[in-house]
Amino acid sequence: MRPLLDTHIWLWSRLEPAHLSRRLSRALEDEANELWLSALSVWETLLFDEKGRISLAPTAPEWVAIALSNAPMREAPVTLDVVLATKQIHLPHRDLVDLFLAARARVFDVALVTADKRLLQGTGFASLPNR
Repeated sequence: MRPLLDTHIWLWSRLEPAHLSRRLSRALEDEANELWLSALSVWETLLFDEKGRISLAPTAPEWVAIALSNAPMREAPVTLDVVLATKQIHLPHRDLVDLFLAARARVFDVALVTADKRLLQGTGFASLPNR
């Protein structure tokens, strides 16, 4: 399995694992699985900390570094292919971060793991619900 973690799934895996389904928890812990993360998810995490939606210690950048060293992820970068793939993704909302996450899932042939019902309604990419 090659899951691309939506921002909230990554945060839950590190901060609130009880929010994850047993099946997803096992998948994230299985070393045979290749976990993927977008730099935009890291950016969103920093914004959430800055806005007080979450509190990361000692600082948000240090928390990110520690989290990534404890659970290494492959980076899903924005490439020209990803930008072009956004035209093959259909979402019921206009969230650009979600659009680029879905396009990465398509281009890198990974499953976008999310609990976001709107994102799960999208087409043109593989997804895996937190169920």
